Amino acid sequence: MKSKVKKTGFKVITYMKADLYDNNVKLEKPFIAKSNSKKILLESKYKLNKGHTLKLVKYGGYVTSECNEWNKIENKANEILNFLKNTSFESLYQEHKLEWAKIWEQSDIKISGDDKSQQAIRFNIFQLNQTYRGDDPNLNFGPKGFTGEKYGGSTYWDTEAYCVPFCLGTKASEVTLNLLNYRYNQLEKAIDNAKKLGFKNGAALFPMVTMNGEECHNEWEITFEEIHRNNAIAYAIFNYTRYTGNSEYLMDKGIEVLVGICRFWAQRVSYSEKKNKYVILGVTGPNEYENNVNNNWYTNYSTKWCLKFTTDSIKIFKKNNPNSFKELCVKLKLKESEINLWLKISENIYLNDDKKLGIFVQQDGFFDKDLKEVDKLDSSIRPLNQNWSWDRILRSPYIKQADVLQGIYFFEDKFDMKKIKNNYEFYEKFTVHESSLSPCIHSIIACKLEKTKSAYELFKRASRLDLDDYNKEIEEGLHITSMAGSWLSIVEGFAGMRVKNNSLHFSPCLPKSWKGLAFKINFRQNIYKIEFSNSFFECSLSLNQDCYIYVNNQKFTFNNNRPVRISI
Repeated sequence: MKSKVKKTGFKVITYMKADLYDNNVKLEKPFIAKSNSKKILLESKYKLNKGHTLKLVKYGGYVTSECNEWNKIENKANEILNFLKNTSFESLYQEHKLEWAKIWEQSDIKISGDDKSQQAIRFNIFQLNQTYRGDDPNLNFGPKGFTGEKYGGSTYWDTEAYCVPFCLGTKASEVTLNLLNYRYNQLEKAIDNAKKLGFKNGAALFPMVTMNGEECHNEWEITFEEIHRNNAIAYAIFNYTRYTGNSEYLMDKGIEVLVGICRFWAQRVSYSEKKNKYVILGVTGPNEYENNVNNNWYTNYSTKWCLKFTTDSIKIFKKNNPNSFKELCVKLKLKESEINLWLKISENIYLNDDKKLGIFVQQDGFFDKDLKEVDKLDSSIRPLNQNWSWDRILRSPYIKQADVLQGIYFFEDKFDMKKIKNNYEFYEKFTVHESSLSPCIHSIIACKLEKTKSAYELFKRASRLDLDDYNKEIEEGLHITSMAGSWLSIVEGFAGMRVKNNSLHFSPCLPKSWKGLAFKINFRQNIYKIEFSNSFFECSLSLNQDCYIYVNNQKFTFNNNRPVRISI
């Protein structure tokens, strides 16, 4: 059956094959095909002898124009159906089982002493791998995967912020490369999206919600204002380059994406004579319980970082590949004056810093609100989005998900521990965690601050969000992309893993109920097998390479590929 999706133009051919077996003997042509205006069906009438068993085996699937040439799509479907003539359910099952064994071999996390945490993380790892395999740059993670129709299977910034780190750590680097290419291949559409809003000169605004590069969201406060998503895409390019040590994508394709994003920001900022700074007005930050605000700290800071990262990358590109740089300038009509402007904006962007409290101010006017803390609210009105009007929510100080803390998570090396602590302790009191993306970020920062008990409570909320239906919305489907956050809570939180200066650093801290933790990390073509408890830390490698790791800032070298085992 051939179909075409109205909005995106995607074309799909759906196929089905069914076999009947009498006592495991396959029947020849047991079905008669029938159809009418409402149904296509196969009908079979068969007389079964006493004591015999009738078995029905049904195969179904689809082929799409996203992955195949449309004029060959019917041949592709028939090719699969012909293959199924000579196979069996049992052989397909064994093949499926072997593939999953490979996935679990690399991505499994083993927790000793806490069955509910073990169940939760394995459930989440399964769902992530069930949703996205990673071998096609036309595909991506959907926030609900295949478990519910909310969000329509579209792609969000969740991929770059949450799923990319999971893929970097558990899969070959080509998988993350496909996710980056997904955005690169849609760069022209991102430029068109920005052009519709009045931006010029190749400025790119990647969509908040998409399937094919076009903006698919229909709420103005998200589509036009939640523009920080551009910076998450830039951060994923940086994260991939830092993690793999490979700058080929950055220099070959990523630089074009970054230029488009910086052109957007250069036109989106305003210069404030009063502040003598560049400001960003009328935005929605990660906290979607605040719309149309000025100078959202996360948006401003991530823009500052994005502009600086781009100009630094261009500088390296120019030095190492002068001829290619000239070609790039011609292709993109890029001028030195434009690059200098980006650097000037980066160095002079407005960041509201409350000196008295030692925190970054979430946005202009935040302190004009009635700052009543979350624990003072009656539990009967939670979640707020199911009990309060949007008018009331928008006037309240309550934070749907990590906002300032999202920026501290991304750029923690830029801040000292006192600043991180002040911001965490202030904003946590106003955060209702009514986004699935929130608890994991708070859990990771809590681990860094050695607030292990709080980190564990937040991890439980992140990892068991769907199993225990914390937000009372499970009927809409699972929260697939935030499941990557529960993986981050363990690997970057309780194991304290960071990439610094081309090596892995660990700062382990286990929850009280956990007796041990074990997982594997794929880092620069080497598999690091990590295992630790409250008394020891052990790491071994899959390859015989001269390398080292840091544990609690102390350097340990692998000698003759023997495991590193230390007391902690």
